[in-house]
Amino acid sequence: MAYTDWTNFQPYILQLEQEGKVTRTFRRLDPERQQAVINAILEEATEKGPASLNIKEIARRADVSIGSLYQYFPNRDGLLDFAIELCVRFTNGMFQEYRPMLAAMPLKDALNAYLMGGLEWGQTEMGLVRFFGRAAYQGDPDLAERVVRPIATVMRETLQEILAQAVARGEIRSEVDIEAATRIVNSLVIVVGDSQLLPYLNTYFQVSDNSVPPERIMAALVEFILHGIGAEAE
Repeated sequence: MAYTDWTNFQPYILQLEQEGKVTRTFRRLDPERQQAVINAILEEATEKGPASLNIKEIARRADVSIGSLYQYFPNRDGLLDFAIELCVRFTNGMFQEYRPMLAAMPLKDALNAYLMGGLEWGQTEMGLVRFFGRAAYQGDPDLAERVVRPIATVMRETLQEILAQAVARGEIRSEVDIEAATRIVNSLVIVVGDSQLLPYLNTYFQVSDNSVPPERIMAALVEFILHGIGAEAE
């Protein structure tokens, strides 16, 4: 996670303190220390799995004492619980914040902004992205419900709002089934975006390589979507 964005997490940290998921001691840490602890939890969960968190290893990764971790969280299980809640709430809040702006843009501009903005954000939040990738692609049922479903839902809803507003502006053909089209577009965007953020997926999907760079793929995807549902395709 990027230090420059860490101030955006503070309202959610306060919420979680009020809910008893983290202590005031953690909230009062400097942002760099908070970030180091959260990244350490996510890295450990990504590498070992949620059920195998090693608190000594988390302390080592974060460069804090084990005793300090117990001053920050109510118990061992609370470390991951807090990190999950923080990441899900922050990510959902970000989508809610930008959704009206994206929906108000012309469809082509909105799709470009959604794709490129998502990639740029993901590259600055790789700890969160890798953890989400494990949750999404390795089938842990608990993480599927607590992490994947809420974030995936807000992503789909954001794209649905973008397309709905494009319909209202006459940018999409009237006979297009928007609910079905949203799910198809959402799936395409996920495949392309995740393949660029998680290289092991690109090995399978073969979305981009040295001869076909990501920027070319993004432009082709937007044109593909517009040709498929856009009013100009008539």
